[in-house]
Amino acid sequence: KSGLDPGGAWHAWGMACLKAGNLTSAREKFIRCLKPPMDLNQLNNGSRLVQDVIQYLESTVKPVLITDDDYFATLRELEATLRTRSLSLEMMCEGKIQHNSYYQECLFYLHSYGTNLAIISFYMRHDCMREALLHLLNKESPSEVFIEGIFIPSYKSGKLHMLENLLETIDPGLESWGVYLIAACKYLQRKNYYHILYELQQFMKDHVRAAMTCIRFFTHGAKSYTELGGKQAWLLKIKDHLKVYLQEVSRSSGRKKMACTFRKKMSATDVSRHINTVDLQMEVTKFLHQCESSGASQVTDSSLPTLFGNNNMKMDVACKVILEGKNIEEGFGIAFRVLQDFQLEATEVYSKVAKQLVKQQKYSEIQQLLKCVNESGVAAKNDGDNIILNCLNEFKNIPAEDLDNLIQDMDSDENKIQAYMLCNKLRSAYLVSVRQEKGRAVQLVQHVRQMAESSGDDVVKAICAQWL
Repeated sequence: KSGLDPGGAWHAWGMACLKAGNLTSAREKFIRCLKPPMDLNQLNNGSRLVQDVIQYLESTVKPVLITDDDYFATLRELEATLRTRSLSLEMMCEGKIQHNSYYQECLFYLHSYGTNLAIISFYMRHDCMREALLHLLNKESPSEVFIEGIFIPSYKSGKLHMLENLLETIDPGLESWGVYLIAACKYLQRKNYYHILYELQQFMKDHVRAAMTCIRFFTHGAKSYTELGGKQAWLLKIKDHLKVYLQEVSRSSGRKKMACTFRKKMSATDVSRHINTVDLQMEVTKFLHQCESSGASQVTDSSLPTLFGNNNMKMDVACKVILEGKNIEEGFGIAFRVLQDFQLEATEVYSKVAKQLVKQQKYSEIQQLLKCVNESGVAAKNDGDNIILNCLNEFKNIPAEDLDNLIQDMDSDENKIQAYMLCNKLRSAYLVSVRQEKGRAVQLVQHVRQMAESSGDDVVKAICAQWL
C-alpha cells in the first residue's frame, strides 16, 4: 500500500529462515530480492545482500577436525562437534569440506547470484584451489579475476608452489594458463616483486624472460663495478637460461609441434649474440672490478654503465674500460671488442676518451691512445687527426709544449694547419702552409693572413703579405 520496496523485507525474512535452519524456505524468500550480477566478471563479490547471506552461512558452521584428544574437549566444543556432525560434515585430510549442507548452500547462492570472483574467492577460502582454477577455466574469466581471486591469495599465503603444481596437473603444457601466467608476470613487474617473478618464469620455462629478469638482478642498484663483481653469478644464470632455450628450440625444430603461444620467442642468432654480450660483460666486470680494487680507477660516474643498456651506455662502457686501466693500452683490447661487437662509432668513443685525458692533463696518454687506434688495423686515415681536432675544439689551454707534440703527431698537413689556427698559433700555421704545393700554398697563406688581420697579429700578416 505504501509503495515501499519489499526487497528489504524479503531479505530480512530469508535471513530469519536461515538462522532457524530452514534452508528451503530461505531460498524461496531470497529468490524475490536477490538478482544475478549484470557482468559475472566484474571485480567484486557481488551485491551486499548476497555477501551477507554467504557471510552468515560461513560463520554458522566451523569445521572441526576430530583428534585423539577429543575427550579433553569442553562441553561447548563437544556440542559444536556434535552439531557439525549432524549436518553430515565430512572432513578430508587436506581440511576440505566435501558434504556440508551449509557449504553446498553457499555454492547455490554464489552460482545463482554471485560473481565469478566471489565463487573463486569462496573456493580459495576453503582450500579448494583446484575447484577455483577449474571454475576460472570453464567460465573463461579474464586474467584480472585470476590475479585477484587466485594468484594474490596464493603468494600471500605461501602457496605459490601448490598453485604451480595444480596448474601443471590440470594442463601439463600450461597452454590453457598462458594468458593468466603472462598477466601474473606483468602484475609482479608492476609491483617490483622480481624474486617471485623470477620463480614464476622458471616454472613457466620462459627462459628468455627469466634471463631478462636476471639482467635486472645483476644491474639494479649497483653503484660500482666492485658491487657488480659480487653479482657475477647472475651473469652465469643468464647464460644458462639462454643455452637451455637454444637447446629447446633446436629440439622442437625437428618435430612438427604446435607453437607455444605465451613463452617469449627469439631467433637463435639473437640468442647467440646475447650470450656473447654476457661473456663480454663478464670480462668487463672482472677488469673494472680489478681496477677499482687496485685503486687505479679514477673516473666516478653517477650511473654505472653496462653492456645491457642502449648504444650510448655501451660507448660509456668502452670509455670507462680505456680510462680506468693502469695505462691506455691495458683496457684498449676489451674496449675495441666492445666497439666491434656492437658496431659502435669508434671515433666518437676515442674523442670522448681524449677529452677526459685532457681534463686529467694526461697529454702523453693521448699519444698512447692514438698509437693504439692506429695499430688496431681498422682506423680510417684521418681518425687520429680528428680525435686531436675534437679535443682542440673544446680545450684551448693545453700547455704549449704538449700542444705542439699533439699537433706534430697529426698525419695530414692540412689538419695541422687547421689545428694551429684553432689554437691561434698563426706563425706555425704559416710555416706548414708554405711547404705545400704552390697553388694550394697560396690559398692557405691567404687564409692565414686573413686570420692574422682579424686577430690583430701584424707580424704574421706582414710575413704572409711578403711571401704572397
